[in-house]
Amino acid sequence: MPLLCPLPGQSLQWGTTPAKDGMITGRTKLLGVIGDPVGHSLSPVMHNRALAALELDYRYLPFPVKPADLGTALAGLAAVGVGGLNVTIPHKVAVLAHLHDLSPLARQVGAVNTLCWTDQGWWGTNTDVAGFLAPLGQRAVGQPMLVLGCGGAARAVVAAGRELDCPAIHVVGRDAAKVAAFVESWPQPLAGVQGHTWEALPQLLPTAGLVVNTTPLGMGAARDASPLSWEDLQALPASVLVYDLIYTPRPTRLLQMAAQLGLETQDGLAMLVGQGAEALEIWLGRPAPVAVMTAALETHLAQAI
Repeated sequence: MPLLCPLPGQSLQWGTTPAKDGMITGRTKLLGVIGDPVGHSLSPVMHNRALAALELDYRYLPFPVKPADLGTALAGLAAVGVGGLNVTIPHKVAVLAHLHDLSPLARQVGAVNTLCWTDQGWWGTNTDVAGFLAPLGQRAVGQPMLVLGCGGAARAVVAAGRELDCPAIHVVGRDAAKVAAFVESWPQPLAGVQGHTWEALPQLLPTAGLVVNTTPLGMGAARDASPLSWEDLQALPASVLVYDLIYTPRPTRLLQMAAQLGLETQDGLAMLVGQGAEALEIWLGRPAPVAVMTAALETHLAQAI
């Protein structure tokens, strides 16, 4: 049977101490991440280092899952004993149809990035909100927010924007129908959230206090691309913070240009660690070694240059 995650009211059973030679055995418990693509994910780097530091007999693996195979993959992963999963592009919304239950936050956000196997099926929550907020502190409180993109990651950003008391949250997308569906899809209407097509950017950029890229432009095959042009960035206020959820390459083209203009920037590495640490705490029922996870990622990225 798969690992039962320590949800409220459940007893906690950690994995046994790993074998001295580090071998994976029949007793090793499995965690992982599903996505398409998933080969770029650095989650295995930070999670496996964290699990080793905690001296637990777990392994965290990447599982490439095509959209058409999502339901089959979730059933199969549960059947072979995977107890917890992270969910990345493009499954954060589609996965909702395959879950037994959701946390209140995930229900509000309408997107899930963390799954936990229970005796009744997969349970989902969203740790992206906490991860997004982790590096900000009070920096963005009360600032108008401009969100680029309207996918699953954007949902967590909008929810975080409400916690930051952003007076206005402008969500921009290429497809007018998708943007409208995004704004209308929240369980409760969110005051101050407005949808726009890309053509509205010239009017929106000068008003932004926090700009967040939730699109994949800047990673993978599009690593040389940017959702905003040099001219777009020049239209931003000097006090703006440009936040790109992408963490590899580091920095992205967007953040390179923003820094050249003297704008404050934030990449997605701290968010990756923050959401991962909260997920690990859900799966294991104990504090995650955040410093170990951060150091593992920074070392990996430095060696990849």
